[in-house]
Amino acid sequence: MARKFFGTDGIRGRTNAGVMTAATAMRVGQAAGNYFVRGKHRHRVVIGKDTRLSGYMMESALVAGFTSVGMDVIMTGPLPTPAIALLTREMRADLGVMISASHNPYADNGIKLFGPDGFKLSDEAEAEIEALLEVEPELAAAEMIGRARRIEDARGRYIHALKGAVGSDIRFDDLKVVVDCAHGAAYQVAPSAIWELGADVVALGVEPNGTNINDGVGSTAIEALQAKVVEEGADIGVALDGDADRLIVVDEKGRAVDGDQIMALIATRMHEKGALTGGGVVATVMSNLGLERYLGGLGLTLERTKVGDRYVLERMKQGGFNVGGEQSGHMILLDHATTGDGTVAALRVLASLVRSGKPASEILHNFDPVPQLLKNVRYEGTSPLDNESVKSVIDDAEGELTGKGRLVIRASGTEPLIRVMAEGDDASQVESVVDRVCDAVRGAA
Repeated sequence: MARKFFGTDGIRGRTNAGVMTAATAMRVGQAAGNYFVRGKHRHRVVIGKDTRLSGYMMESALVAGFTSVGMDVIMTGPLPTPAIALLTREMRADLGVMISASHNPYADNGIKLFGPDGFKLSDEAEAEIEALLEVEPELAAAEMIGRARRIEDARGRYIHALKGAVGSDIRFDDLKVVVDCAHGAAYQVAPSAIWELGADVVALGVEPNGTNINDGVGSTAIEALQAKVVEEGADIGVALDGDADRLIVVDEKGRAVDGDQIMALIATRMHEKGALTGGGVVATVMSNLGLERYLGGLGLTLERTKVGDRYVLERMKQGGFNVGGEQSGHMILLDHATTGDGTVAALRVLASLVRSGKPASEILHNFDPVPQLLKNVRYEGTSPLDNESVKSVIDDAEGELTGKGRLVIRASGTEPLIRVMAEGDDASQVESVVDRVCDAVRGAA
């Protein structure tokens, strides 16, 4: 059944339009509260947000919803998504909520939900909450209405946890690090944690004004970081997104390093220490074939899932893996966090830099990516992937790439787009395959 509210990562959309309104947020608070109010204890929810102007409105609406059904609310103010997951578990809350649209522009916002274990809710739990959104909520009796309060030590708690992600023997005293926080949720905690571990920190994207989140800064706009790393003669640059659950790195030469190379580095170091579990790494269908071949050379596997960090996490939990992520920069290190944490991943990269004594450009280039090309085709009406002529072209393309590459066709989960990705050893063949499939999809659209 198609969902009206929840997508692949909670509820997201343009603020004051569609599903992303204060009225909807209040109903989400009531529905999620009704779902989690079980037993006779006082129930509590932790609510965090990024730095979007609309965060004030959405926070107030959620507080109204949760308290109206009898849940106490703890508000943290601006904090990264993984910090809310951590605090939900540490404070024995029944539920955690992050108000953020991640890497989207400021006019968008979103609502992400975490269970008491700090993990994102399952598809099944979200479906049950969505069903509750369509019925009248069960309101608490007047004497049972919840209370709301802000806590002041949330940042300190999270910074302390971040620093625990690296060995007690590790200091960054000789490193100069440019830290780009996208004017987002990590604008205080990420530079502080890295500085407290000894680094000389040059901060970018740490002046949020409500409307500049992800605007020309952060992991999806790294040009400013690249320029600053070179200008400052820094050892490395790290870029987070709006809610700081993803990481892109820039080496000392100003070259971008994506999630695949970051996963390769972290997995290699953990494998060498005997700390890597599951026999490999979990990534999505979008991760480069070069990563798969590199891990294979170490005797490790690359388990692939469909796109979305929640699906990576599900497979990690099923198979006992402790390292996973996405090419786009989501890094899930289950020894330290229950969801993607860009700052934790950055600290692990910095620790490897210190231990190796080598430049970032060397330790973050463990394999040569094979040529990869992604194109999107917009369509109207029913999906072109159901067309027999399109299926035939896809079958032929897959056959052509057998043993030499991969073809990945998928429909966008948020808009009417077909995404066509191919990779292989021959760049011209990859381009030809992608163009032929795209032409077929357009012809059937």
